[in-house]
Amino acid sequence: MEDLSHPSVFMLAIALNLLFVIVEIVFGLRADSLALLADAGHNFGDVIGLFASLAALLLARRQPTPRYTYGLRSATILAALANTLLLLVAVFVIAWEAVQRLNAPPSVDGLLVSAVAGFGVIVNTGTALLLMRGRGHDINRQGAFVHMVGDALIALGVVVGGLLVWYTGWSWLDPAISLAISAMILVGAWHLFRASFQLALHAVPESVDTTAILAYLTSLPNVAAVHDLHVWGMSTTENALTAHLVTPAGHPGDVFLHDVAEELEHHFHIHHATLQIELNNVAHACPLVDEKAA
Repeated sequence: MEDLSHPSVFMLAIALNLLFVIVEIVFGLRADSLALLADAGHNFGDVIGLFASLAALLLARRQPTPRYTYGLRSATILAALANTLLLLVAVFVIAWEAVQRLNAPPSVDGLLVSAVAGFGVIVNTGTALLLMRGRGHDINRQGAFVHMVGDALIALGVVVGGLLVWYTGWSWLDPAISLAISAMILVGAWHLFRASFQLALHAVPESVDTTAILAYLTSLPNVAAVHDLHVWGMSTTENALTAHLVTPAGHPGDVFLHDVAEELEHHFHIHHATLQIELNNVAHACPLVDEKAA
């Protein structure tokens, strides 16, 4: 069976979407359709996102070095942050132009807009199908799949809008649709920006429940207390954890540590766990915790 994490899957998806971006720009300019150009900007953001997923896949295979002890996984976080900033700028430019066109809407070839957007429905649906199989085992692919399904629905909306412009002659529908598309892009881009910005600041990833992790570690046999618990994203797809486990009865052994690390990975999305065992012989305080507030 084909490995769905193989770069060729993402490369094919990138090629399909990049081709569609070019088609939308060419025919958007020809039809003088801001809705098509707005959707082209949106789909170019998808291309960037797919490139980021591909980069994450390739960087995850790089071995750590003495300089970069976690490898280059965190580069995907910086890429996501930069890409969302570019998307937000693009949304502002498109929305500004749409407002100007609402005051003086140009003549738009509605049938041409619908035909090109119909091609987009096919491309986005095809890309979603490429990413569909195995998405339950890959949060990154699942997010990309849901995004592409949403893009197919947006393209379908442009098809309907183009037909309405052709049928009614209301050219103002084109910039109105571009504003609606911009709003949809803004919602998704803002969520991605917030998530990537938080990851850049080593915040706990949204997919990780630290309360559940703390409850699990505390419930382990012979573990009297847990402190210095820290969780952060090594990349957009991998998370790390460090914690101190107090075991007054003695060191629980390597098998215990191995089993706990596997449980953290399978149930709590922790891919790299470092656990320190303490016997509670000396007082220990985490310098990152305000003892007065604890």
